[in-house]
Amino acid sequence: MKRILIVDDHEVLREGVKRVFDKQPGTATFGEASTLQEAQRLVREQDWDIVVLDISLGDRSGLEVLTELKQIRPRLPVLILSMHSGEQFARRALKAGASGYITKDSPRAELVKAVDKVMSGGRYISPTLAEKLIFDFEDTDRPPHEALSDREFEVLRLIASGKTVSEIAVVLSLSDSTISTYRARIMEKMRMKTNAELTHYAIQNKLVD
Repeated sequence: MKRILIVDDHEVLREGVKRVFDKQPGTATFGEASTLQEAQRLVREQDWDIVVLDISLGDRSGLEVLTELKQIRPRLPVLILSMHSGEQFARRALKAGASGYITKDSPRAELVKAVDKVMSGGRYISPTLAEKLIFDFEDTDRPPHEALSDREFEVLRLIASGKTVSEIAVVLSLSDSTISTYRARIMEKMRMKTNAELTHYAIQNKLVD
């Protein structure tokens, strides 16, 4: 019996994942969490075979949630389910400890295959993404945002989404001055001077929803 914890802030998507496995042979039990706090509690209190985690959990980054869950149970396999098909998200997720990365528009059979592979101790990335990652690894002309840390990358995305320094500070539970420091680092690494430049870059490179 598969014990699957689904962490997604959209009930419709959680139900969709459950329906995929309801139609498969064998049985599965499910847990559901829509917030980081719920996910942390369920991971602490119960044993799971796998966590299926949305890359975006409300205002929280899925990478941040992934890190938090890994601190509680380091060996718990986590499969990232994402609307982003860009390889930059997959690379960061795998580096942060995810065992697999699959997009929400993938066929049902691929989701089942990914869960089975990750549960058995393996790793899973869709063939298309795997090919992109290989070419990207071989490409020495790296885009500027690849030089950012995960936290800086998240701040970049929040700036590009139109949030102010104070709003970002609330979302990430940090001080305004800390966010301003991250912003300054981002500007320096990206060689940009304004939020408008950052936003334009993020949209062009599909870094925001």
